[in-house]
Amino acid sequence: MHAIRLHAFGPAENLTYEEVEDPVPGPGQVRVAVRAAGVHLLDTALREGRQGPAPAPTQLPTIPGREIAGVVESLGEGVSGIWLGRRVVAHIGFAPGGYAELAVTEVERLHEIPENLDFAEAVAMIGTGRTAMGILQFAELGPDSVAVIPAAAGGIGTLLVQYAKNAGATVIGLAGGPEKVARVQANGADLAVDYKEPDWPEKVRAWLGGRTATVVFDGVGGDAARHAVSLLGPGGKHVVFGWSAEGIQGGEPYVVEGVSEQVLGPAMMQKAGGPNPVRTLELRALTEAAAGHLKPTVQRYPLPQAPKAHHALETRGTVGKVVLEP
Repeated sequence: MHAIRLHAFGPAENLTYEEVEDPVPGPGQVRVAVRAAGVHLLDTALREGRQGPAPAPTQLPTIPGREIAGVVESLGEGVSGIWLGRRVVAHIGFAPGGYAELAVTEVERLHEIPENLDFAEAVAMIGTGRTAMGILQFAELGPDSVAVIPAAAGGIGTLLVQYAKNAGATVIGLAGGPEKVARVQANGADLAVDYKEPDWPEKVRAWLGGRTATVVFDGVGGDAARHAVSLLGPGGKHVVFGWSAEGIQGGEPYVVEGVSEQVLGPAMMQKAGGPNPVRTLELRALTEAAAGHLKPTVQRYPLPQAPKAHHALETRGTVGKVVLEP
């Protein structure tokens, strides 16, 4: 098979397209003919040798990628034959192998893909969609809500805009540059604003006409977060799920005591509850997409263009979820 391999930590150009041996599924595993592999900002940090939340340092050489969708084409010992030939999607955790024509994962990680989703859309929902569902647990949205969403053209932001609109909320989406602003507007935001313009908070206040924001969904941090939080009224909430303005490991989130709540990690899982909270959120995301309530935006690259996809993601040159297609 062909795959993307990393032999040395460093820039995106260190990702190479190579021919390697086919993986073999072990007991309780399946092999998937990959049709789409998700690319995450965390992948770029791991590529550079920064561990982030990974439980152990990356061992080289490696095939990156933690989100896959495709067709089950081989079964390991003990796996039911009902899976053979099924369209599936899975988050394979921190085990390497997603950026490839074939990938192996445990059968219990699989979800069958709803008929009305393609492989790339399913990949977007299994990772990005799962996170969006986790974030939304921390804010009650309804017709009286005014939600401010920085990075509203991103994978998570796109879904948050759609969900908030479905709940009847007034949605203000922030994005960088005219093209992204236009996409946020087309996605349903009531107001789309370029946060690169220095006077954007004043424009939002004027548009609100005396109303104030009730919630800020913030995965950016930095100045964008500081200005967005200033739009909150009494009792408003700042839901923090990242701080990309400071880099994947650098800096600290912007937080305000009594207003901000950091929701990534244990807090999100505890809120989801159940014996397998990760799977609970994955199922919730896929169900919302299957019902047509959420539709992810996907930016697709051929598998050999993984370096280009990483570079675009690192330089904020992407819209929606980035996906590699073998």
